Amino acid sequence: MPKELNNPNAPEPKGWIESVKEWPEITKSYIGELQMEMKRVTWPSRSQVESTTAVVILTVFAFAAYFFIVDKAMFSAVHGIQTAFSK
Repeated sequence: MPKELNNPNAPEPKGWIESVKEWPEITKSYIGELQMEMKRVTWPSRSQVESTTAVVILTVFAFAAYFFIVDKAMFSAVHGIQTAFSK
């Protein structure tokens, strides 16, 4: 394969065998970085999880009620129009 045209100093592309040989080292490096990153994660407390869960559940019920009301109103309006034009 030819080198990149824009960068004459680019290294020659590796064949698939070299890529396969590098896979274990790449995987080991990825797992190490993943473990370091997971140590930096700050997890929420139980009370934070409970309060945000309550907010989500209440919001879902509020939207469900809103869409129920809008659906009933739209159904009544469309039904009224159909009834008016079908006579």
